[in-house]
Amino acid sequence: MTDRITLTGLRAHGRHGVYDFERERGQDFVVDAVLELDLAPAARSDDVADTVHYGELADRLVAVLTGEPVNLIETLADRLLAICLADPRVTRATVTVHKPEAPVPHAFTDVAVTMARTRSDPAGAALCPGATAGDGGAA
Repeated sequence: MTDRITLTGLRAHGRHGVYDFERERGQDFVVDAVLELDLAPAARSDDVADTVHYGELADRLVAVLTGEPVNLIETLADRLLAICLADPRVTRATVTVHKPEAPVPHAFTDVAVTMARTRSDPAGAALCPGATAGDGGAA
């Protein structure tokens, strides 16, 4: 599959992290998501119903970013992947979670975790059992 929808630089304030001060103050997280799916039906029909609506996808991803705190951005990425794979047309998804304000005591630009899953991966299948296009998957 070479067709992709890419959402880059989605930013939201969340309270994820290992340390109490990260949970109390929160910080911005930035997400990049790449969804692989067949876009030919949408190209032919010119109908948003034949593709993944990236505005609705962004809403669901932000809900996870601003929702229940987790310790690790690996866990956060896993939850975001579930959202991306919830639409049965998506065959593969890649999510990068950036934590540019991570508590690192050195000058740095970014800390990020990237995770990818296909629908057929055992981990990917476990992320979204019974998910449908409109339910947003597990979060």
